[in-house]
This record gives sequence, C-alpha cells and structure tokens, in this order.
Amino acid sequence: MEIHLPSSYAFFAFLLSMFIVFKIGKRSKSKISPAKLPPGPWKLPLIGNMHQLVGSLPHHTLKRLASKYGPFMHLQLGEVSALVVSSPEIARERVKSFQSIREAEVSKLIRSISLNAGSPINLSEKKFSLTYGITSRSAFGKKFKGQDAFVSAILEAVELSAGFCVADMYPSLKWLHYISGMKPKLEKVHQKIDRILNNIIDDHRKRKTTTKAGQPETQEDLVDVLLNLQEHGDLGIPLTDGNVKAVLLDIFSGGGETSSTAVVWAIAEMLKSPIVMEKAQAEVRRVFDGKWDIDETGLHELKYLNSVVKEILRLHPSVPVLLPRECRERCVINGYEIPENTKVIINAWAIAQDPDHWFEPNKFFPERFLDSSIDFKGTDFKYIPFGAGRRICPGILFAIPNVELPLANLLYHFDWKLPDGMKHEDLDMTEEFGLTIRRKEDLNLIPIPYDPFLVL
Repeated sequence: MEIHLPSSYAFFAFLLSMFIVFKIGKRSKSKISPAKLPPGPWKLPLIGNMHQLVGSLPHHTLKRLASKYGPFMHLQLGEVSALVVSSPEIARERVKSFQSIREAEVSKLIRSISLNAGSPINLSEKKFSLTYGITSRSAFGKKFKGQDAFVSAILEAVELSAGFCVADMYPSLKWLHYISGMKPKLEKVHQKIDRILNNIIDDHRKRKTTTKAGQPETQEDLVDVLLNLQEHGDLGIPLTDGNVKAVLLDIFSGGGETSSTAVVWAIAEMLKSPIVMEKAQAEVRRVFDGKWDIDETGLHELKYLNSVVKEILRLHPSVPVLLPRECRERCVINGYEIPENTKVIINAWAIAQDPDHWFEPNKFFPERFLDSSIDFKGTDFKYIPFGAGRRICPGILFAIPNVELPLANLLYHFDWKLPDGMKHEDLDMTEEFGLTIRRKEDLNLIPIPYDPFLVL
C-alpha cells in the first residue's frame, strides 16, 4: 500500500531525520552515566514514548502503562524527561463572597429551563452558559462589551493548550512551534485576550475616578479588589496589570469549564443509576421543602449530594492529569534518582481508580464518601482532584458552590428523563479529552417540573 503525505509533512520528516543524526552524534560525544531512573516502557530513538500517548484519552493510556510498570514511571517525551505519578503515597511525597451572584444566575437558569418544560434541552450548553455567567459577574461585575468574544477566545486558548503538544517535547527546537502552527495561534489568541482585559481594567479605573461623592457604591467585583490591592495593598511585592490579567485569566480558563463539566457528569451518572438520583432528589426536596429557590445557606445539610459531588470528581476529575511541575534540582523520590529539569506528571484520575485504595473503583457509588473524612483539600493523597500542597487549586472555594448549588436546584425543581424513549442503560458515557474530561456528546434531556407551583 502506498502512503501519500502532504509536502509539509515530507519537509518536516526531512528536518526530523537531520535532527536525529545531529542528536545521535552529539550524544556519542558526551555520554553521561544513567541515573537510577524509575521503570518505564522501552523508548524509541528521538521520540522516546511519545508514540504511546497518541490517542484521544491519554490519562487512560498512562493508567494502563502504570499498571504494567508501576505507580512511579519514567517516560521520555522527546527531549523531555518525565515522571508519571499514579500513587497516593508517592503523590504525598512530591507534593462566601459571590453567593448572591451564584444564586441569581442559577435562578435565571431554572426559569430558562422551565420555559422548555416537557421538551428536550441541551443541558450541557445551559450549564456552560451559567458557569461563565457566574464567573463574568464575579470577575467583572456585569456583562461587558466583548464578553462573548472574550469567552470564545478563552475556550480557544484552552483547547490549544490542552493535551500533549509535540513541540513542547523538544524545547530546543523553537522553530517546531512555528511549523506545527501552535505558537502563531497561541500568540494571536493571547493578543485578543490581552486587548479585552486591558479594556476591562481601564473601564474599572475610569468608573472609580468618575464616581461622585454621595452616589451609591456598586458591589465590588474581583477586578475592583485587585486594583485596590494594586493601589493600597501591602503585598510586599508590586501587583502589576500583568499580574491582574493573569489572575483573571486563571479564573476563566480553570474555573469555567471545570464546574460545568462536573454538573453535567453528575446528572448523567445519576440518570444511569436511578436509585442514586432518587436518593439525591429526596434529600434536596426534604431539606428545602416549600422554598421557592434554593440558597447556599442550606447546602451544608445535603450530606448525600455532597457525596455525589465527591464521587463525580473521583470518577470524572475535571483535570485528570494535574499540571506538570519541573524538578529544579536533582532529588531522590521513592528510592529513584530524579534528574534536574525532569517534569513530574501526576495522573489524579489513575490515583482515584487505584483498586488498592478504592473498593470497586470503576463503580459510581457515592455512599463510599458518607461518614468519610476524605475531602477536596488535598490532605488525603488518594483523592486529589484539585491537586495538593502549595500547588493545590486556589479556586476550590469558588468552584465547589458552582457545582453544588446548580446541581441541587436542578434536582429540586425538575425530574429528568431521556429523549426519544431512550433507557438509562443506553446513555452514552464516552469521554472526550481536553483541558477537562467532558462528555463526548452533549447531554440532551427532558425537564419535568417537580411541582408547577414552585417553578415560574
């Protein structure tokens, strides 16, 4: 069989072959005795183990490799030496302000769904809009000009940054970023995001200087807080506009899709397990019986729902492979010598699927968290959906209510059924890998109002 490749691929193959010759020659001149590295699969010349990560779900591939080579595994990703941690023990070795906004945005979501009661809706899209609505109001105070373009740019940046990029595995070949097209795309989307954030910061400064004495003060949003810290805060270090923009970008890129994904997975898993759905709905409707809307003050009473959320973040962690960290100096972990500049990749999903620490790990079973001290804070290293230690996700307190409050409202106000006569066992639960692990197919459901008098 003859294989035809585009000319660009042929050119790239030629450059790659020249690079192989160069590297082999260079390596033969300067041989260093190999350190006692952790075990790992056999490595091909130049590319190492990159070929083994080809596929749509690399976190599954990493788990399969770890089951063969152990929970502390060495991979060579091009020029990059990498460690993959899939063990809670080794992971341990390595490592209310927006309430009213959330409640208002969730109330809008419930009214929107009510208008389509009895007809199929795309719950994935509606929850996505809710999450970014909450994040936008919390960060910027209100809908702003260019918000849709900003969210679109954020999503584009997230998609470009997710997964494994070949160019990242060869940092010495800076031109590879241009050949792959990744760097120009990232620079373009970064310029768009930077321009919009500059306008937002300028607008907040103007609003602050033009507010007259005696006028009612508007509720402070995150930009206001950061600008006040910049002007008056005693942080010990200067807070630049670049720092402000970085914080805002982190909140949108890390906090938007992650919360949305968790809620959609929760509803899908409960549809697959009707008994769990029944228990969760019974609890929510008992705790908030007779109330028009659910507020955050009663969420702490929802013990079973909290267990559902924990189980969802175990089975479907929003970020299954934690952001890689780099060893700044040579060290020893678990008896293995780790060279300087080695990237450490922690597969949080594999850790949460470890049968040595979890009974029937592939089963959706919220009861495992009832009367359990395990939480999201990263103190128990077999459960680290938000990371652990100093590098733990700083947005936990913002993210968890963004999951629990919408989920409680969706269960309180509606019963849910699948469209077109589908049965719960027919629901497709295929994953799609990106910055988050979302459902490959959007979740389309029919909302049935639980009580017509409680829903507008």
